[in-house]
Amino acid sequence: MDRRLRIEPGAWVTIEGRRFCIRQVLDLETVLVGHTETGEIQHAKINDLQASESPPETQTETAVTELADIEDEDWHRVRDRFAAIQPLLDDLDCTREKVRARAESVGRHPATLYRWLHDYRHGGRLSTLVPAKRGIRRGHSLLDPEVETILTATLDEFYLSGQKRSAQHTYHEVARRCHNAGIKRPHPNTVRNRIKALSDKEKLRRREGGKAVRDKYAPIQGVFPGANWPLAVVQIDHTPVDLILVDDVHRRPVGRPWITLAIDVFSRMVTGFSVSFDPPGALAVGLCLAHAILPKDTWLARHEINTSWPVWGIMDTVHADNAKEFRGSMLHKACEEYRIDLHWRPVARPHFGGHIERLLGTLNHEIHTLPGSTFSNPVARGTYDSEQHAAMTLSEFERWLSILIVEIYHQRLHSELGITPLQKYEEGIFGTDERPGRGLPERLLDETELRLTFMPYAERTVQPHGLVIDEIQYYDDVLKPWIHSTDPHETTGKRKRKFIVRRDPRDISRVYFYDPELKRYFEIPYRNTVHPPISVWELREVRRTLKEEGRKSVNEDLIFDAYNRLRVLEAEAAHETKKARRAAQRRRGHAHVDRPRPESWTLGPNQRLARAEEIQPFDEIEELHG
Repeated sequence: MDRRLRIEPGAWVTIEGRRFCIRQVLDLETVLVGHTETGEIQHAKINDLQASESPPETQTETAVTELADIEDEDWHRVRDRFAAIQPLLDDLDCTREKVRARAESVGRHPATLYRWLHDYRHGGRLSTLVPAKRGIRRGHSLLDPEVETILTATLDEFYLSGQKRSAQHTYHEVARRCHNAGIKRPHPNTVRNRIKALSDKEKLRRREGGKAVRDKYAPIQGVFPGANWPLAVVQIDHTPVDLILVDDVHRRPVGRPWITLAIDVFSRMVTGFSVSFDPPGALAVGLCLAHAILPKDTWLARHEINTSWPVWGIMDTVHADNAKEFRGSMLHKACEEYRIDLHWRPVARPHFGGHIERLLGTLNHEIHTLPGSTFSNPVARGTYDSEQHAAMTLSEFERWLSILIVEIYHQRLHSELGITPLQKYEEGIFGTDERPGRGLPERLLDETELRLTFMPYAERTVQPHGLVIDEIQYYDDVLKPWIHSTDPHETTGKRKRKFIVRRDPRDISRVYFYDPELKRYFEIPYRNTVHPPISVWELREVRRTLKEEGRKSVNEDLIFDAYNRLRVLEAEAAHETKKARRAAQRRRGHAHVDRPRPESWTLGPNQRLARAEEIQPFDEIEELHG
């Protein structure tokens, strides 16, 4: 289940264990809430809000389908189901007659479309439409399927109608239909809580009509096609930074970093970024998108920045370059899962990405004031020795860039907008006297799930010694039930079952094992925990070294023995070569990765974890030359 927090009047939230209802959204950081029992009214920071737990009658599953675990055939069926309901989801004037007409046109019963609509609206992700496996009962509610069908249809046909019937009348209608069907009616609270779970926008659309919705929620029209409101269109791109950085230990030059940056076209707000010495790849794109979608509060605190960065939420469309890192099937599927349209810049039309390129140019212009700048070209640099003047480490540069974005760029008058990006974003969220706003986007509550969705993955069997990836063993007791398990879809019972395993290429000292029954991810460490954390890039370096030494077979002991030898050589050479210092800096950067925590992990569909050399786009990592 994709857990999200709605921030709008009428939404239920908890603050320090107490249940409140949002009365009013005051600004990008604050809401007015009322206590459900005492009626107490108070201000609350959006950062402090938690999703209110569903009542027992409507408790939902917390498991999420692993994308890599969905067969291609089932994913095609998911797309077909979504295509069947998409016109209804997007129709501001959706009526019962339209649902029935749509059902007839796609050859389905109206109740089936109602069920798919219910599943998608409550789950928010395409994987909620995955067909249930034969013999497995599936659903978002603990109600019997017959009661669920009657309740869902009654809400759509009876409550969400122009007659604006009350919750009490709706309950009596549900009870009447259950009586006629000869089944037990649900508790009145079940019906009331299901009505409360409906979004205000959905209620207004069905009970008041499309005009009322347009008057309240219509997007502000913009000059960029489709960028009519915040997060409608986000552009993402990479650029090498015009700056030489130094390592953390010796403060000596190690080269130029890369920035992967995302910008909201409507407001020109930066939605997220990632910085690395590694060339652009799918990992950088995934990190940038995750940073853009997730709230920034914890991230800002870690960088000791007090200014707010109130941008979060799933964007509608991502405009990206035509490069291979944007075209990977896993990235495309992850975007599909969150209903993000991934569009590529047309070839030979560089102006298509003009907003992001202008911003990157603006940032690089500011960077030219820093010690160690390479400037935009040799003419501009003149006799300035960039390496000799280099003084800033990667972590220091990341914090400097964050301050530049949050405290200067977002607050500075934008020449095209006529106001600051932050003011433009606020206008798009809350509206103006002339045009309504879109409202605050939902906040995703499970950061782990989002980050894992964009991680590389592989498929592995579970052996008595655990999992093996690239000759390295991983083990935890949670693997015991799956040792020597056979493929349930294979009739002979001889083929071993393969499981989805994800790992962060920056730190492969642990992997994330997807349990298909518990529908959760578990963190699995090295079997030999004395081994140091290493990255995929370091692993490749070790493999190259062993191959040059004539080793025809490789095992875990040889890998870490060679790794330790290389680190000794690197330490000896650290004062001599820039390449060695860059390697050391890259290793330090990868060694302190924010690892997802292992509670309540559940994933999504069709994926395969590969050997290091198979994981794209990390097979062609080359040294950068600043």
